[in-house]
Amino acid sequence: MSTAAATPAHPGQVLADLLPASRVRDVALVLGGAALTGLAAQIAVPVPGSPVPVTGQTFAALLVGTSLGARRGFLSLALYAVAGVAGVPWFAEGASGATAVSFGYVLGMILASTVVGALARRGADRGVWRMAGTMLVGEAIIYAVGVPYLAYAADISASAAIAAGLTPFLIGDALKAALAMGLLPAAWKFADR
Repeated sequence: MSTAAATPAHPGQVLADLLPASRVRDVALVLGGAALTGLAAQIAVPVPGSPVPVTGQTFAALLVGTSLGARRGFLSLALYAVAGVAGVPWFAEGASGATAVSFGYVLGMILASTVVGALARRGADRGVWRMAGTMLVGEAIIYAVGVPYLAYAADISASAAIAAGLTPFLIGDALKAALAMGLLPAAWKFADR
């Protein structure tokens, strides 16, 4: 375990790497990432005609991935999913278990968090436009898993799943991407001071 002071940002780091390195840090970050995602999932707004609400869950999952990196992001979202399946009521609207038609989005978040974490480690979170692209890639991954799962679990057609599980969320996702475009690059500028 290293208790050395945080070092200045350099290529190959994510924001979490600026904290003094230790196993305790990594465990706390993974637990914190899962908890943040669970809390953000409780910010839920029902969408008329859709079994999937608008939540802060996807934004949190992508923020966890970019801030913690691929490995810790994966572990955070995997912990979030496993605990939710085991009965922790922290999926959207206080749900738990793997039977919800929206569970595919949770699975997509695990993959998306890992991918955006890997992109962040390559500097994709340092600039406004790169961060926008990173968020869009992450959101695309979530939908690529979530929408087909919705179609299967709800026994609806692909076009109905797109209409209920993708289209109503595009404007909100654009707003989340815009927030991340400002938030993470600003955090790096602050850290570089």
